[in-house]
Amino acid sequence: MRAIPPSESLIEYPSDFPIKVMGPTHEDFAPTIILVVQKHDAEFHEGRLEVRPSAKGNYTGLTCTVRATSREQLDALYTELSAHPMVKIVM
Repeated sequence: MRAIPPSESLIEYPSDFPIKVMGPTHEDFAPTIILVVQKHDAEFHEGRLEVRPSAKGNYTGLTCTVRATSREQLDALYTELSAHPMVKIVM
C-alpha cells in the first residue's frame, strides 16, 4: 500500500475515529475487542464503546471510537481486528 501524504489524507490526526466491528454474540466478544483496541489506543475504555445486538440477537455490533494518531495506527488496528477469529466484519 502506498503512503498517503498528509495533504491528501481525509483524516486529520489526531482525531476521534469510529470503527465498527461485528461478530457472533458471545459474552466475551466486547471485552476481547476492547483488549485488542487498547493495544493500539492505550486510552480507549468502555465509555468509548457502543454495543448493538442484531435484530435476532445472533450478532453483536460494536462501535469503538479510538483516538487516531496516524494512518499506520489505524491500519494496524484494522489488520488485527480483521484477523481475529471472533470478528466477522470491520468497517
